[in-house]
Amino acid sequence: MCGIVGCLKLANGVDWVTEQTNLIHYRGPDSQIVKSITPELVMGVARLAMTDPHPRSNQPMIDAETGNALSFNGEIYNHLDIRKELKSSGETEEWSGSSDTESLLVGFSKWGIRATVERCIGMFAFAVWDRETNVLTLARDRLGEKPLYYGWQGQGRAASLLFGSELSALKAHPVFTANINRDALCLMMRHSAIAAPHSIYQDIWKLPPGHLLTVSMARKEPIVESYWSLSEVAESGVAAPFRGGDVEAVETLESLLKDAISKQMMADVPLGAFLSGGIDSSTVVALMQAQSSRPIKTFTIGFNEDSYNEAVHARAVAEYLGTDHTELYVTPQQALEVIPQLPRLYSEPFSDSSQIPTYLVSHLAHSEVT
Repeated sequence: MCGIVGCLKLANGVDWVTEQTNLIHYRGPDSQIVKSITPELVMGVARLAMTDPHPRSNQPMIDAETGNALSFNGEIYNHLDIRKELKSSGETEEWSGSSDTESLLVGFSKWGIRATVERCIGMFAFAVWDRETNVLTLARDRLGEKPLYYGWQGQGRAASLLFGSELSALKAHPVFTANINRDALCLMMRHSAIAAPHSIYQDIWKLPPGHLLTVSMARKEPIVESYWSLSEVAESGVAAPFRGGDVEAVETLESLLKDAISKQMMADVPLGAFLSGGIDSSTVVALMQAQSSRPIKTFTIGFNEDSYNEAVHARAVAEYLGTDHTELYVTPQQALEVIPQLPRLYSEPFSDSSQIPTYLVSHLAHSEVT
């Protein structure tokens, strides 16, 4: 994962955004870069290089032709298909690298932001500055896999629009007020999480999944619009349901899953998978292993208490599939030591009971894969 942060209209912006970017360096240890895009806008990116690790693909990335600037967190799995479409449409673009960030920037200049995003298959949160219109656009993927917070803070001439991947980065800015959103507390008690567009802080929002936001110094009130709707997809599925039999349904599902997983396996760095031994993760790993010439690296957290332990099932699946398997049995003390870190890890209240083992298995995997 990467981390992005930025601020629109501020004094001494580079210094503050540099500090904000340093706070999320663990999201992107490969480079931390801050750029003054305009006198009013500063962007910072902590980059984890998944494709084209070369410095030419560092961010924020600026389009040499248009001057548009992009800070991007995520992966566009079909970005090579997007490049092919650009070429087939008569574009003779000479690419400087092979990153999906550059694919996005060129798509924005040729098709526009919305038309490009509608073509994208992936997980993402990004901020792009259009130099011609002086408009900042924020975007989030269809299901909200990547986080994106934003909001105006400060009063009068000090008012600034802050945006970024984590609340911890936003809080580092001096205009951030950190007033608790009491409505969000009610949502937390009711749903065990604070759903978009709300956040735990007043006047700080999550961009909803499948949405674009535009804002500028000339029009400070953000305009948020949907580019994809889950309800519309569900309604279209009900209106035109799958007509095949059981065998066709199985074959179609397998084909879709294989295609999705093969796209997500495209990377220039080592990949792996979490394996619990359940149906979901076992299916994903099986389809990964079927499309790999070498053993897939898999990772599992185990517990000495039998009622909580899934590691035995995961090990059986790993042995059957022939993966390169690593497991860690967690002691009560290890789990307790994670608890003080939870506010930093999750930015705001979050009650999923798996948050401790999720951190531990991620920490385990980090030693071997990106």
